[in-house]
Amino acid sequence: MDFKIELIPLAVADVDRSIEFYGKGLGWSIDHDQTVSPELRFVQVTPPGSACSFCFGVGLQMMPEGSSQFIQVVVDDADETLAYLRERGIECEGVDDQPWGRFVYLTDPDCNRWAFQQIVIPS
Repeated sequence: MDFKIELIPLAVADVDRSIEFYGKGLGWSIDHDQTVSPELRFVQVTPPGSACSFCFGVGLQMMPEGSSQFIQVVVDDADETLAYLRERGIECEGVDDQPWGRFVYLTDPDCNRWAFQQIVIPS
């Protein structure tokens, strides 16, 4: 039996600013941007190559902005990821080398923290 995570909510204060950050900034796909009513708007974004998406919007708040800390995204190469993010104008920390992985950290405009991890296999 497979268990696949499909959708994770993010709490944001400004939906349009978040679309700009995740879409144009990170280069993620904006899969859905639906306004059902003035009180309900649903946005879904997906990182390239990911089976898991993230959602945010109006009327979806289940937690305060910035509540998501160290959401981890696996990447092939931390150095390439750092270069890609900086080329796109994303503020992020340099590569953090640890025995269990190489990490690039960033914070979105709502203080949600992300860790981009290159998995390291110990020799």
